[in-house]
Formats: sequence, structure tokens, C-alpha cells
Amino acid sequence: MPNDLLDSYDMAILEVLEAEGRISATELAARIGLSKSPTQARMKRLEASGVIRGYGARLDRVKMGQAHVAFVEVRLSDTREAALQAFNKAVLTVGEIEECHMIASRFDYLLKVRTADIQAYRRVLAERISALPHVAGTSTYVAMEAVKEGA
Repeated sequence: MPNDLLDSYDMAILEVLEAEGRISATELAARIGLSKSPTQARMKRLEASGVIRGYGARLDRVKMGQAHVAFVEVRLSDTREAALQAFNKAVLTVGEIEECHMIASRFDYLLKVRTADIQAYRRVLAERISALPHVAGTSTYVAMEAVKEGA
């Protein structure tokens, strides 16, 4: 659904739901200035179109023992489509990789990797990330503090 098809009510719904995914339809309707039925119809349309992909809990990874965050530049030895697809598929199997983005830069991918500590990260890098298909090299940047994360 292109952004020009989202009106101010749709945008208000999305803003509230992003901050408070468990809000009731009645409360959401009151917040955006519509009655409950049209609010629910808009939510269903936004869900059906894929603008709303789902609802979930925001987790505190530090309290879960996953306080170490590293960003990893990955350079591939081969960037033909088959190699990219093999890398993409394999990345999905590494639970410690929280995010993976293909980058237009001097490297090919940027990974966000979350582990308990630097020792755990070192093992993941050596045993899992470096073993991904077509990995030619990596560079690691360790995050010292999260200023804004998972907004």
C-alpha cells in the first residue's frame, strides 16, 4: 500500500499501535477521533495490505542476558545472485544475528549481532559468521551504549 493511500487517520492508527500494540480498539478509536467500527475496519485493511505486519512484545535483551551488541561488516568473495541468495538463506539460521542488511558500500552486508558477552561474540564470529557461504572477510564494531534502539 503506497504511502499516498494512507490518510491522516491511518497514520494516527499506525503511530499509536507502534507505541502501544496492546491498546484496545475502543481506546485507539478515542485517541484518533473515530468510532470503534471504522477504526477496526481501518486496522483490518492495514493488516490485510501488509502495512501492519504483526504484533509483538518488546523485549529487554539486557535483562535477558544478551547485553553485548556488535555490528559486523561482511565482505563476500562472490556477489553474483546465487551467492547472495546462499548467504541470505544461511544468515537466517544464525540466531545471534538480530539484523542483516545488504549495503551499497565497500562491504556487502552489515549485521547486528547480539550475544551475552565478548567471548560469546568471538565464538559466534569464528564458528558461525565466518563459516557463512562466500564470506571473504569481516570487520567488527562493538557498541558501547544504545542511545536509540528498536523505536
